[in-house]
Amino acid sequence: MKSSNSNASIENIYQLDGRVPLGKAIPFGLQHVLAMFVANIVPIIIVAGSGKLSQDVTTALLQNCMFIAGIGTLIQLFPIWKVGSGLPVVMGVSFTFVAILSYIAATYGYPVVVGAIIIGGLLEGCLGLLAKYWKRFISPVVSACVVLSIGFSLLPVGARSFGGGYVADFGSAQNMLLGTVTLTSLLLFTIFAKGYLKQLAILFGLIVGYVLALFMGKVDFSAFNNIAIFDIPKLLPVKPEFNLGAIISVALVFLVSATETIGDTTACCVMGVGREPSEKEISGSLACDGFASSVSGLFSCMPITSFSQNVGIIAMTKVVNRYTIATGGIALILAGLFPPIGAFFNTLPESVLGGCTILMFGQIVISGIRMLDKAGLNQRNSLIAAFAIAIGLGFPSAVELFNIFPTLVAEQLSNNCVAIVFIISLFLDLVLPKNMEVVKETA
Repeated sequence: MKSSNSNASIENIYQLDGRVPLGKAIPFGLQHVLAMFVANIVPIIIVAGSGKLSQDVTTALLQNCMFIAGIGTLIQLFPIWKVGSGLPVVMGVSFTFVAILSYIAATYGYPVVVGAIIIGGLLEGCLGLLAKYWKRFISPVVSACVVLSIGFSLLPVGARSFGGGYVADFGSAQNMLLGTVTLTSLLLFTIFAKGYLKQLAILFGLIVGYVLALFMGKVDFSAFNNIAIFDIPKLLPVKPEFNLGAIISVALVFLVSATETIGDTTACCVMGVGREPSEKEISGSLACDGFASSVSGLFSCMPITSFSQNVGIIAMTKVVNRYTIATGGIALILAGLFPPIGAFFNTLPESVLGGCTILMFGQIVISGIRMLDKAGLNQRNSLIAAFAIAIGLGFPSAVELFNIFPTLVAEQLSNNCVAIVFIISLFLDLVLPKNMEVVKETA
């Protein structure tokens, strides 16, 4: 009987609800933290550099961003009022805002960045609460196109990580070896592991890659220098300033971020739970996206949003249990409270991370294809998908095509294929005739 109960508990990892033994849950939660940790802190480093913040302030922001990412993840998993989806959505600092916030930080200063984030997040949060009035306009073919574009847009990110990230020795033999060994370990573990252990392939690959990196001297422990054991995240290390132009610009990017959140939430639900998300789940996910970003602004951090990297993990493992993934959210909070924990995660070499993420991102592409097939590949849907994907993914590779737009608009469109795909697919879905099938003429 005890063995039967234990097996039932383990099977709960594939269900949204149901308790899982802590020893079984923690490894799956850590997979999510390891997959998103580097990407969670890099945007802060970039924008803080544009705003010429001191090293001490930047370090405080990095601590805060981990704490907020953990809080946001727990709210997504266990909603508060109408805020949160109740789905296994993991939150982290968004790359979508890097271009516009870098521009604002360099032009007006980082305090203006903080003010714009606080207001912009409130606007997206309210938009999420009103989702029932506009969600019906986003059809399955539009959602499929957005998920496809998310997957395709992440493939270069995975390739960059595989080669070592933005480093001087990018693509070196050492980096390529680390990425290859990590990826190979992941694949072999998937093939030979038994039962639920098969779903820990990502964690296994990361461990093998990390150990190899230690022997190769590729692990940087400088993050542990002069670091406190315990430190409470501080509110507003940078005081906000409010600039109308900056607020409008950031609010527009929040709309772009909302399209990505809809795509991530849809992909997470379809791939993990086997159904389309409900109107309530989409609304809660967007509300969490916005309001949590405002809270992030109160800690002088960048906006947080759903992480596509973690959607890739859901696609590979099918582990959707909220209590299991909550251990990852708790780990992020602890990383924010105990800086050495965050410093340890930060020692993960980029090539090791790339060895796992490049496969995870490919899984998102496959999921988008499945969603498109489920929506129906009739003439109308095929035209919408072909047009949106061709323009959305093709034009950003020739950024000069956006020169006719104002600078801020050009920067966002040229760096965000997801926004273009969403706008085009939504527009075509609204204006094209519902029945476009060719009718054969009778003789």
